[in-house]
Amino acid sequence: MKLLTWNIQWGRGMDGRVDLARIAAEIRGMGAFDVICLQEVAVNFPGLPGSRGEDGMAVLSEHLPGYTPVYAPATDLPDGRGGRRLFGNALFSRLPVGQVWRHLLPWPTDPAVPSMQRVALEAVIDAPFGPLRVMTTHLEYYSRAQRLAQIEAIRHLHAEACAHARQPRMGKGEAGGSFEVRPRPASALLCGDMNFPAHADERARLLAPLGSGTPAFLDAWQVLHGTAPHAPTVGIHPVDFVDRPECYDFWFLTEDLAPRLRDHGVNAVTAASDHQPVWVELDAG
Repeated sequence: MKLLTWNIQWGRGMDGRVDLARIAAEIRGMGAFDVICLQEVAVNFPGLPGSRGEDGMAVLSEHLPGYTPVYAPATDLPDGRGGRRLFGNALFSRLPVGQVWRHLLPWPTDPAVPSMQRVALEAVIDAPFGPLRVMTTHLEYYSRAQRLAQIEAIRHLHAEACAHARQPRMGKGEAGGSFEVRPRPASALLCGDMNFPAHADERARLLAPLGSGTPAFLDAWQVLHGTAPHAPTVGIHPVDFVDRPECYDFWFLTEDLAPRLRDHGVNAVTAASDHQPVWVELDAG
């Protein structure tokens, strides 16, 4: 089972050109992914550099046939013409998708820096070895206080999901109704652009134990490579937000999934975005 995460910068490459078909072609060229998680997917946002107001979800869905698309906008604004401008995270799955949650993350005031609303997209995927939660997010870059609040919210959401897994809620006995009980397993993968480097305190906090009955997250890179430095995911091509190559894009997985982890890779070549794609492979048996 192969999963990919990539901050696509609304399809804008290092050449300044927005080309979502190029993004999809790069993804297809890297292999047959079962789940694709993307950050900075824009719909009708012509104010973004290089954008013509593309519907990122529509274009990507067209070029990724066979995948179920799920979108979680964090920013939802009027466009002045009766429509909406949307910006957020997306998940594409060629495995069956169960229940989906779109969690707006905390946005405490920090007036000294620019910031925007952030979201975590959570979906239950019918993996070959059973139901699996996949979460993708994009944490705040400019405000450490906001980033820490968002990490605490993700930890809380994970603990809540694990509690639901231990004690499934009561339904009403109906099939297909709004109270139908659907799986929300403890086993989970969390990925995305975390906007902190691998050596940051924020990473340590995200990986901190959560208490009895709630499996902690592990860093997939560390599971396979121990204390070896993380492969960089930003700054391989010159960008203005890091002064050296760093790892900002991660895959985290619950402890029970660690024995299934087979591979972790970074595409260090593509210049189709200002971040690099990062993937993991799990043993499906």
